[in-house]
Amino acid sequence: MSCWETIQAYAFRSLGYGERLLPKEGFDLCQQFTLIGSGLIWNIYFGTLALFFGFFLANAVALAKASRHAVLRKPAEWYIFLFRGSPLFIQFFLAYELLVLLPKAGIEIFGLHIETSWTTRAWAGALLTLFLNTAAYSAEIFYGALKTIPRGDLEAADAYGLSGWAKFRRIEWPTMLRLGWPAYTNEAIFLFHATTLVYFSGFPAFAQKGDALYYANYFADKTFNPFVPYPIVAFYFVLLTLAVTGLYGVVNRYLNRHLPSNQRQRIRLRPNLIR
Repeated sequence: MSCWETIQAYAFRSLGYGERLLPKEGFDLCQQFTLIGSGLIWNIYFGTLALFFGFFLANAVALAKASRHAVLRKPAEWYIFLFRGSPLFIQFFLAYELLVLLPKAGIEIFGLHIETSWTTRAWAGALLTLFLNTAAYSAEIFYGALKTIPRGDLEAADAYGLSGWAKFRRIEWPTMLRLGWPAYTNEAIFLFHATTLVYFSGFPAFAQKGDALYYANYFADKTFNPFVPYPIVAFYFVLLTLAVTGLYGVVNRYLNRHLPSNQRQRIRLRPNLIR
């Protein structure tokens, strides 16, 4: 099988398209790059959706934690503490075990029948876990940024007669995002890396439809040589990190567009060549 035929056969195998059986022999670089790249689709799926939905929950939780009302502040504090204080791997395991306990036939809520079998699938259950986890970490980032808004900005808003929702929408929220965005970028990168834990936790890979690390582990087991598939995974994630950094850098420049060039916070990759 040529490399082009291998790409056609396995490029979307992680989604259930193409060859149903994994290769049993050969295990050349083309096979490994193609299948591991196919599995990366799931990592991108988990990371993208968890970040998208987690962003909105993180903003809400950060505001709740900053509230003067204990009925809002205390649940937010415990939610952040719970998900930041426990390992993500254990969260995957506990989430799967809790979802398995749901009735197989579904549940009745206000006369509506809701199926529950899909919740134990990785695309739903693992995504929910990642969503709650990243929302907790991001909420703490945004809460810290909210508490460090310069007093001068708030006083200027009061001087212009801004208060309530208008003050929050035009002054507090944009400033909170601007101050917290560099740290939030790191959280986005860490989350994409954390997606490699999905199929090594309680969530099974049905029909061998796994992520990048799942296929890398398959090749390492078959060839007894981990020094080829795992560096390929690292290569793909370096490219993914560059893409995330570039995208978040564009947003960061937009958030800082009103500042003088010498005061703008820049997101840069600065690898430690010598530690």
